[in-house]
Amino acid sequence: MPDAPVFQPADPGFEARVRASFARQTAMTTIGATMVRAEPGEVEVQLPWAAHLTQQHGFLHGGIIGAALDSACGYAGSTLMPAEVGVLSIEYKINFVAPARGQRFRMVGTVVKPGRTITVVEGRAFAVEDGREKLVATMSTTLMVVAGRDDVKH
Repeated sequence: MPDAPVFQPADPGFEARVRASFARQTAMTTIGATMVRAEPGEVEVQLPWAAHLTQQHGFLHGGIIGAALDSACGYAGSTLMPAEVGVLSIEYKINFVAPARGQRFRMVGTVVKPGRTITVVEGRAFAVEDGREKLVATMSTTLMVVAGRDDVKH
């Protein structure tokens, strides 16, 4: 397997910018998600298990996984963008590969191909139980760069 690409962020202050933006996401606050790592081209979001976020079988609901994984992917793309632009997901596909049962969950977004207008990102969601991880979902995301709009903050 080839080494992961090394990306150079366009904004040297990317980490503070993406963390501040993530902190403004009340949806992530509502579900208890936190950004624990932001590197050029990769972001990790963590989420504790909570009964009120489960579906009828007691697994973390797929919609919750999708929302947190979408944020990880979006912010991974954002780490490589200039400070004055934002990104929006324009498409994603999620595959649930195992029941989401664990004490906490790790969502990792990794840029595959950055671009000036379109960026492709892959995401992985892991359930963590007693220190062991299990892959529970994968995501493929397409992001669109948005510039010059007052309603899209950076």
